Amino acid sequence: MSEGPFFSFSISVTDGSARIGTIRMRRGEIRTPAFMPVGTAATVKAMKPADVRATGADIILGNTYHLMLRPGAERVAALGGLHGFMGWERPILTDSGGYQVMSLSELSKVSEEGVAFASHLDGSQHMLTPERSMEIQSLLGSDIVMAFDQLVKTTESRDAQVVAMERSMRWAARSRESYQSGGALFGIQQGGLDEGLRQASADALTAIGFDGYAVGGLAVGEGQAAMFACLDFAARQLPADKPRYLMGVGKPDDIVGAVMRGIDMFDCVLPTRSGRTGQAFTWDGPINIRNAKFADDPEPLDSESPVAGWSKAYLHHLVRSSEILGAMLMTEHNLWFYQRLMQGLRAAIGERRLADFAAAFSERYCARGDKAG
Repeated sequence: MSEGPFFSFSISVTDGSARIGTIRMRRGEIRTPAFMPVGTAATVKAMKPADVRATGADIILGNTYHLMLRPGAERVAALGGLHGFMGWERPILTDSGGYQVMSLSELSKVSEEGVAFASHLDGSQHMLTPERSMEIQSLLGSDIVMAFDQLVKTTESRDAQVVAMERSMRWAARSRESYQSGGALFGIQQGGLDEGLRQASADALTAIGFDGYAVGGLAVGEGQAAMFACLDFAARQLPADKPRYLMGVGKPDDIVGAVMRGIDMFDCVLPTRSGRTGQAFTWDGPINIRNAKFADDPEPLDSESPVAGWSKAYLHHLVRSSEILGAMLMTEHNLWFYQRLMQGLRAAIGERRLADFAAAFSERYCARGDKAG
């Protein structure tokens, strides 16, 4: 067991590289493997906090970059912190802003000090450093804070990967040194798809010492096979007694494969974004509810779904009509599906039958579905 001021992690069952664990924090326990719905701008889009919790979520994610720009970290702090501001009483993890730095690279300039960037909202100039990232996440009242890092795409040259990884490790040390909050601080492993760079990153992070460790720099276009090949070594390079978090992942079959490789925590906008655009996740694969074949379908998406009281035909009508209720119901179903998947994974690990669960899931999920959608 590893412990911090308001943080502990214990593993109860293992099945191969997979494990069931519990993160205990001041605001509640997190069952792992865990999926964290994304609440980028202090809201899980189209969902009320109580409804997010009802799907089975133990923790959600907020975004440092977006919240620092709007409404502003100091304003959130004055209004009671992120938990009180948005009405979510359980743990919140905030990312450090590194991903947005990469995705909005045309607006930013990276130096050893940090990242200077222009706001995508109004063009105003800002500077995000490890120290400022820690300050913002503290003002937000985050329970799990992510160290500030530099993310580059896996398609970048090895030289670029080396520069970004080594700078990220220096920034990780600065994040650790300036971190003042009472929650937990996670370091982020970088190094692209290179095993040696990943090991060097893991060694540097372990020497600094963190409450948990994230695998960063994946799910940025390298494909599932390359991601799994990287996780085969990247996960085991990180301390076995600390939570391992795969950032920005992902599709249901990505999550199953990553759990089998020892990952404990996940986040992704996919279930909420897909819900707003008409895609529903089912055990038989994703479907596009906009498709005409659902116009007369009287069956629900799933008989156990919280939206089982409405037919696919009704959901088809709502989404095709751009009704707000369509986005709400589809999002609620997708978040429920993701949490039900995590529940199934935890149960399978607990009974040491994860390989059978994964094979059955893959055969059904990947072989069927509405492939046109």
